[in-house]
Amino acid sequence: MVDLTTQYMGLRLKNPIIAGASSLTADLDSIKNIERAGAAAIVTKSLFEEEIQIERFKFDEDLEKYNDRHAEMTTIFPHLEHAGSKEHLYWVKKTKDAVSIPVIASLNAVNGETWIEYAQQLEGTGVDGLELNFFAVPKQFDLEGAAIEKEQLNILKQIKKHISIPVSVKLSALYSNPLNFINQLDKIGVDGFVLFNRFFEPDIDVNKQKNRFPFNLSDRTDNRFPLRFAGLLYDHLEGDICSSTGIYEAEDVIKMLLAGAQCVQVVSTLYKNNIYQITKMLDQMTEWMKQKEYSSIDDFRGKLSKENATDPWAYTRAQYVRLLLNPDEIVNNFPVV
Repeated sequence: MVDLTTQYMGLRLKNPIIAGASSLTADLDSIKNIERAGAAAIVTKSLFEEEIQIERFKFDEDLEKYNDRHAEMTTIFPHLEHAGSKEHLYWVKKTKDAVSIPVIASLNAVNGETWIEYAQQLEGTGVDGLELNFFAVPKQFDLEGAAIEKEQLNILKQIKKHISIPVSVKLSALYSNPLNFINQLDKIGVDGFVLFNRFFEPDIDVNKQKNRFPFNLSDRTDNRFPLRFAGLLYDHLEGDICSSTGIYEAEDVIKMLLAGAQCVQVVSTLYKNNIYQITKMLDQMTEWMKQKEYSSIDDFRGKLSKENATDPWAYTRAQYVRLLLNPDEIVNNFPVV
């Protein structure tokens, strides 16, 4: 009997596939379908502080746009406040009540005070864990990387002081030394690391000469970067490793587990292949484990990590040195037609 259970953020998951934050986890019907498809947990669509700020600004602007023309009439309207985070919190609570699998809330805040405020509010919905999205858009020439890391470390310390549910951090891949920063986060007590976040990437329409805002899905080759870090971090952290980006097939999940991850997050494959791709991946994982005679994930997790790999340079080589020294491998990888 094959056992797919795993641990993540101190939560026991029935299998290693988590549906990551997206518009699919912002709709109750699709969330229920994700649960039926076999996902072990879901991460709700993020609460974005910037989005709330924009909505509040637009609300105030619409409410007051005729004040100068009809000043004598404005006093008859009651004072109204934008709902802010309340609508999102209500929806997260409904999600938690609607499914039996663990629900992890996702948070994107800007200011130190609101990180803590929203973290506490999300905990109050009854969610099983909280995922913090740490990143910094490159827009200031004089801001040093160390200052960004220090601010994020302080935010994490404060949130850990104010809430009791498990906390994970979803990281950008753009830190100068991700291993060092992850190690610092781990010492503070992060329960899980999601490696890595995928951001909006701008584009330009050369015919219209305008900026484009495409919906960027990952590609399967994108999973090689989180694979590297799963292999490097295995057995070096107290927190758990969750690989994200470019996870499309059962083979991709198995690779991450072999490298050392406890679980994965999937999003793009659900858009491209539909939600029931999760069922297919789980079936294929089960079959693979039977063929390899593994009864549980712990039987092979980390088997090909840096700690256990037969090639000690597998995760630290930066260039194609091995291929250059072994030209036969180039021929095998790129056969001449």
